[in-house]
Amino acid sequence: MAEAATPDWTHFPHEGDVGVCGHGASMEEAFENAARAMTAVIVPLDLIRANATTRVSCRAADREILLLDWLNAVIYAMATEGMVYRDFKVRIEGERLEGEMRGEKVEPARHEPSVELKGATLTELEVAEENGRWRAQCVVDV
Repeated sequence: MAEAATPDWTHFPHEGDVGVCGHGASMEEAFENAARAMTAVIVPLDLIRANATTRVSCRAADREILLLDWLNAVIYAMATEGMVYRDFKVRIEGERLEGEMRGEKVEPARHEPSVELKGATLTELEVAEENGRWRAQCVVDV
């Protein structure tokens, strides 16, 4: 993996893929940190400059599917815009998520991306609150 985990996000092993897990005081913060964990699979976050903003939105009745849709929206934006992101802000109201990502165009010589993300999956997909802390996780196909 590209970078060591922090208290706010972790990676976990899964056969040829990688699990990403975000933690936070709110579900929104856990979603933001899951996106950071996912980006850190590709490139160390400290190599990414936050000089361009991309906004995405998604909707799902189930919070796990909302996480899946959010992470796949991030992956889609990276792939179609040639970007990597390091700063994420999520707002969830009911079934709707509004997300903002800050990052920059990929510079292969400087970023040295380690893998290509194909998609967030249903494997080990979970969004849960325990003792006032939220956890948002799934396995990402690389």
